[in-house]
Amino acid sequence: MKVEERLLKYVSYWTTSDESCSDIPSSEREFTLAKALKQELETLGLTNILLTDHCYVYAKLPATPGMENCKSIGFIAHMDTAPDFSGKDVRPQIIPDYDGGDILLKGSQDVLKVSDFPSLASLKGRTLITTDGTTLLGADDKAGVAEIMTAVEELIAEGTPHGELWIGFTPDEEVGAGANLFDLAIFQADYAYTVDGDYEGEVAYENFNAASAIFHIKGVNVHPGEAKDIMVNAALVGCEIVSRLPEAETPAHTSGREGFYHLTDMSGDVASATLSFIIRDHDKTTFKKRLQNLRDLAQSMNQKYGPETVTLDIEHSYENMLSVIEDKMEIVDLAKQAIASEGLTPLSRPIRGGTDGARLSFMGLPCPNLGTGGYGFHGPYEHISVEGMQTAVRILKHIATHPIRK
Repeated sequence: MKVEERLLKYVSYWTTSDESCSDIPSSEREFTLAKALKQELETLGLTNILLTDHCYVYAKLPATPGMENCKSIGFIAHMDTAPDFSGKDVRPQIIPDYDGGDILLKGSQDVLKVSDFPSLASLKGRTLITTDGTTLLGADDKAGVAEIMTAVEELIAEGTPHGELWIGFTPDEEVGAGANLFDLAIFQADYAYTVDGDYEGEVAYENFNAASAIFHIKGVNVHPGEAKDIMVNAALVGCEIVSRLPEAETPAHTSGREGFYHLTDMSGDVASATLSFIIRDHDKTTFKKRLQNLRDLAQSMNQKYGPETVTLDIEHSYENMLSVIEDKMEIVDLAKQAIASEGLTPLSRPIRGGTDGARLSFMGLPCPNLGTGGYGFHGPYEHISVEGMQTAVRILKHIATHPIRK
């Protein structure tokens, strides 16, 4: 089966994860694709195939004769799609010989604009797959799933010598739980790659340090006619907290390795209020300073308005995998060699987000992230080219056929 045929098949499954549910999987519908992939792996003849009760799919492709003395490689992708936008009843648009211009999304009558996505110009002449504007496409990360499956099928069909490969498909990556129950006792790779990036030719091994922070504000509510020197308006305290954070250090004003404070939610009234933030920074020292700034801010509010007016809860989310990968750069070098073999210049940008690869790296499985060739994820402007996916398949096959010796 061609890689684009697989993608079109996989996006027909509704696998949106549910951020309101703490179970894994967060939605039972994720099993529909997991069961189909298990059956497909069985048909291809892989071994050690397992679909767990928590919707993780594992399989092994044994090394070919003469390649047993190489380190085993893992390829990982996630099956769920983001809850940011509908992933149900996806109707892709297929555009052969794309002309490089703006694209009408016929379901919504919205327009995918080159001015918004300049990378579209580089896809001129290719076969493009977009949404119809009413849903996301689901190439994040069903393109990764399709590319892994196609690479495995082609390796088997061609009889190309390769090292031992482990395949892993996870649920709930989009709600931050994809690595939570990933079992390294089952998935026995020495190193792995998540196939979950965007630009073809990308190998990413640096991501944000991340935490969530919630300010709980307790006000003093009295009749406004008698409020002088008594009332503490919790909603106004919340506004003051936001105003005392650096205006330029928000997602809308930062890029590259610049970190930020991101207010994700605020609610409340005079009596009580809540502010929810996520904190991000690639530099660990600066990240710690950001968290300390919040602690200092809470203390300052309590000094101004009274003890226990503000309570701050901070929860660490994930760390920058660079601290693990920088001691395992041979796996990055292998990916770069595979990318260069396609005539591409390897692209290694800091990920302005997280990845299952970061969590897995700290669990003991070094795991950079490879590009799938997709763009505009998490919304109606999502798009990918057939040629980009084909390139990703060849990159995976190169990695599989050039394993690192033990």
